Amino acid sequence: MNWTGFLKQEIDTNYKATLALLDKVDGSNLAWKPQSGSNWMTMGQLLKHLTEATGYGCKAFITGDWTLPDGRKMEELPADQMMPTAETLPSIESVDDARKLLTNDIQLALKMVEQAGEDDLSHRMVAAPWAPNMTQTVGWMVHQMIQHLNQHKGQLFYYLKLQGKPVSTPDLWGAF
Repeated sequence: MNWTGFLKQEIDTNYKATLALLDKVDGSNLAWKPQSGSNWMTMGQLLKHLTEATGYGCKAFITGDWTLPDGRKMEELPADQMMPTAETLPSIESVDDARKLLTNDIQLALKMVEQAGEDDLSHRMVAAPWAPNMTQTVGWMVHQMIQHLNQHKGQLFYYLKLQGKPVSTPDLWGAF
């Protein structure tokens, strides 16, 4: 398997679909969240999370630097901050900001895949700070970061559906 080509294609496909879904977000509705259940992100929090879903994790797995975007070290976080509740997550200011940050995240993810190289992607073993006893190849972990984006892209899709926006299966998969 060629990890480099596979990961670049996955990044491209998921980001294009996510960027297209952003076009359907009402920027005046960033405080919206589903009414039932608990621990839901607002639309603004979800958009912010999407902008950091892949590139940061790819960089961390490839370089070993788990410094968070706000300067804190992942390994220094207490367990309850490792997987924070929705209420504590930051929000985005605008859909335009989300688009710019998501584009930066795309570029970072692609750069990191190139930087890693095929040998590291295929053979170097790494673990995440939240699961230190579970090691996988760098390529697999980068793929998991892309899947992280994919999961939250699906969440954005359903947020838009719940708001009555015109979305359908092709929007979810980027078949536009």
